[in-house]
Amino acid sequence: MTIDNKNSKVKKEYLFASDFDQTLSFNDSGFVLSEMLGIPAHEFERKSQGMAKLNLVQQGAELTYLLLHDPQFRHVRREHLIEAGKRIPLKEQIHLLYRILDKGVPGYHFNFYVLSAAPAEIVQSALEGIVPPDHIFGSEFKYSTTGEIETIVRVTAGYGKVARIVQLQEELQIGPDRVVYAGDGSSDVHAMLHVNRDAGLTIAVSETRDVTQIAKRTVLSANALAMLVPILEEVAGWQPPEIQEFFEGNGFLVREWARARTDWLTLRSAKSERADAATI
Repeated sequence: MTIDNKNSKVKKEYLFASDFDQTLSFNDSGFVLSEMLGIPAHEFERKSQGMAKLNLVQQGAELTYLLLHDPQFRHVRREHLIEAGKRIPLKEQIHLLYRILDKGVPGYHFNFYVLSAAPAEIVQSALEGIVPPDHIFGSEFKYSTTGEIETIVRVTAGYGKVARIVQLQEELQIGPDRVVYAGDGSSDVHAMLHVNRDAGLTIAVSETRDVTQIAKRTVLSANALAMLVPILEEVAGWQPPEIQEFFEGNGFLVREWARARTDWLTLRSAKSERADAATI
């Protein structure tokens, strides 16, 4: 816990860990890098889906594997990754989200970290001046003297994210029930299951079924500040009027706030089922 000198109150310490691709950004890092290299987006998607079907790598680590083994990506250097990061379109107000979680919620302090399967150089470049580099963990490489990627040092995907969360909890001395994790897809499933098991808060920022069925809350918005809503409700215990007033105090009007429970169903005619049974 830390002391708020202004109010002389003890602050509750939390860990806020967020995915990057399509959680804090709009585009997947692999698509942006492919476009920069002149590789058609559908080609990157085809290769990624092929690896996913084979379970060749952890979900989300497809780009890392391609950078090390695929001829079309093998010539990529660190400077290419940095340039790709500068081209990634980010969601709005990430800098304000970082600042509010750091010092803007009375009685609470959220240690903001980014955990991504994308190369660390891409994420650090994209978030330069917004999130400190030492608060960003992505896939890491060892480079040869010629600048080529020689080996993979660490992949922050799947269970790799769980390992990093556990490490941060130990370093920051934060209990398992004081972890908030935000993500958008299948590469976040292991982290969300881990956080849920220990009574933390998980937030999905997409309608992807893999995560909406697991996450405790789902928030859809082009503005990163929207992730504050479940945090203020579930962690700080605020009511909607208080949250709206808080947003207004930070210069934002909540123009639309719609809540809906999503049910995913696949229906088939009962007649079809009987017909199939009759042919057996």
